[in-house]
Order: sequence, then C-alpha cells, then structure tokens
Amino acid sequence: MPEHIDPVDEIPGMPPAVAGTHAGGGANQVRVRAYNERLLLSLVRRTAGLSKADIARLSGLSAQTASVIIRALEKDGLLMRGEPVRGRVGKPSVPMSLNPDGAYSFGLKIGRRSAELVLMDFVGTVRDSSIETYKYPTPDNIRQFVRNATSGLIARLTPSQRGRIAGLGIAVPFELWNWVDEMGAPEQDMAAWRDIDLAEVIGEIVSFPVFLQNDATAACGAELVFGQGANYADFAYFFIGSFIGGGVVLNQAVYAGRTGNAGAFGSMPVVDQAGKPSQLIDQASLFALEEMLHGAGIDPTRLWRDPESWREISLQLDQWIAQAARSLALAITSVCSVIDFETVIVDGGFPAFVREKIVNAIRREFNGLDLQGIAMPRVEPGAVGSGARAIGAASLPLFSRYLLDQNVLFKQVEP
Repeated sequence: MPEHIDPVDEIPGMPPAVAGTHAGGGANQVRVRAYNERLLLSLVRRTAGLSKADIARLSGLSAQTASVIIRALEKDGLLMRGEPVRGRVGKPSVPMSLNPDGAYSFGLKIGRRSAELVLMDFVGTVRDSSIETYKYPTPDNIRQFVRNATSGLIARLTPSQRGRIAGLGIAVPFELWNWVDEMGAPEQDMAAWRDIDLAEVIGEIVSFPVFLQNDATAACGAELVFGQGANYADFAYFFIGSFIGGGVVLNQAVYAGRTGNAGAFGSMPVVDQAGKPSQLIDQASLFALEEMLHGAGIDPTRLWRDPESWREISLQLDQWIAQAARSLALAITSVCSVIDFETVIVDGGFPAFVREKIVNAIRREFNGLDLQGIAMPRVEPGAVGSGARAIGAASLPLFSRYLLDQNVLFKQVEP
C-alpha cells in the first residue's frame, strides 16, 4: 500500500505529496537517529565534497556523533569517500559525496499526450526510461504502461540494484478530466479519472511505496533541486506542456498556497492576437501548436514522438513561439506586479533549442510593454528540460526515505 509522507519527509520546498495511511510516530531514539542521518545526507547532497569536520560543523553535531553516522551511511552504501585532499596542515581532508548507486527511484509523468517512466539514481541522474504516446490517457492504458515499463526497467537492473529501489513517484495534472474539448477526448473516458485513487491503483502494480504530486509542482521542484533553482531565493516557474502550469518559489521553498494550487498560471487572463480576452492556457500551451499543425495538414503526433522533428515545422513553430511569448510576457508582468521576483524560469516539454527561442522571444516582448513601477525580472531557461515532471516525481521517494530540508515543514494537504 502507498505510504503516508510525514512533513519532514518531503522533497525540499515542495508541498506534501499525496499518499496513503499514516503510521504515526514520536521523537524516539530511532526517529532521532533517522533525522540526523537525513540531515547529514542532505548536507552532502547540497554541497558535495564536504569533509567529516565540515559535516559536523554544519550539522551542529559533535565530531564523534557525526563520524559514527557517516561510517554507518558508508556501510549502507549511501555515502562514498573521495580522494584525500592534501597540502594543508594536519591530516588530509577526505571529501564525502552521495553514492549514485546508493538508492534508485521511479518517476512517472502522466501527460495529456504521453506518459514517461524514468529510473533515477541517488544524485538525480536518469539511468533509464520508457515512454508511450497516445491521443489521450485512460486509467487502463496508464495501468498497463506502468506494469510493462516497470517490469522492463527492473529487468535491466542487477539484484543488488533492485533491492535499493525507494519507490515510485507520480506527476499528474490534477483534474485531468478537464479541458476535454481541447484534448479531443470522449467525455466518458476522461470522466474515469474523477473517482480513481491513482496512488492506490499504481500501488497494486508495484511492490514499493507510491507517491503522488501535481505535475507542474513536481517540475518546479525538480528545477529547484536539480536545476537553476539553487541559484535564486525566489522565482516564478512556468512549464509549458500540452497545457501550461508552474510554481512559485519563495525563500528556496515551493509555496503551495491555501489549496496547494499556487502557480496555476494557465488560468491567468491575457489577450489574443486580436486583442480579445483570453487565458494563458489558450495562447501558450502546446495544444495551441497542435491546432496550428492541424490547420496546416501536419500530423501533430510528431511533437511527442521525435524531438528532432520539431525542426521540420519551423513555420508553424515560429508562429506559435511569437504568440506564446507575447502572452507569457504579459503573464510574467502580472505575476511580478504581485511578488517582486528576481527571476522567472521557463521550461517545457520540447527540445532545448525551442526553449531558448521562447526565452529570447519573451525578453524581446518586454520592450513593448509598459513596465513602469515594475522591476523587470530576469527570464532564464530551465536547466532540467522536458523530463522535469518525471524527474520531480522520482525525487519524491528519495526525499521521503533518505533526505531532509528545513524549508519543507508543510502540513499534509488533502487531494
């Protein structure tokens, strides 16, 4: 059965993921030791190459206590020693780092046009993946995809690696059944998502814990942990997929909002090319590019099948980028009029060259806007890329089991 995630067990800066039953627990000696282990692992994750003395100083633990915990984590295969650093007075300093093979996790992204399953190691490197495209997702085809994909990826692991799988995280759009008309899906098929407990359904397929998170929030968390997010205390994050969403990061933590829906940028009001009221989701989502391709008699499924095929639709792609950039510039201006962000990060489910074009086009659009009273933010491309949602999902089991961050003391949010 899926596990409950206690507040201290979340991915750094991300609102609580949805899971199953709560095991409870107090501050007994076992839990205190687990906390200190998580603390040391988290310090090493954020700053690779720390020595034992550095770890003890930063953690506030005594040198003896830190040394005992470090030896235990080495024995468990979670930490590894680097080459001694010589040239200083006293004993050589031995840098510590996370062992990439110390733990693995699966990340499942369920999108409106494709599903992706990745196998990620302890330092965030994707080791293997499987992808499936479809016209629209149904619980049955997702269930079958997960069954086949997990079996295939696990079969390529050694017995030792299989024993180090921490769990499976799911990144999925909340209220997946919405926008049926835009997706071209039968309403009855999409309505099947309304009452399904996805974590429980997937938990019946796999033998390890399952965690659930909104897809845009998962992508934002991936950027915060593995991308450019570490460079900025505050930023707004836009992820362009079939639709568009995002996240808000304040003081190096994802801000979830009252209902966990902060960063739902797709609903922001903008104007279309004719100056008529519209929503960002209608102007800057990939389904808008699909419509352009349909109008030109071009099969849009190439968008999900082959990244290189994006270069073959340069005319429609440039038109869509211009349209998306105009609306994104307006949306970013609105966001920054509420919170004085220093940076806005833009990423999406497309090749890197498309991301660069969109970011440059947004920067140019600012030149035509009245920004009086607003400090124009830096607009930067995301560093994680199209796999951000799956990578963010894969992070959930690792942080739940091994890591810790003081910015993540959130209350449990009910789905």
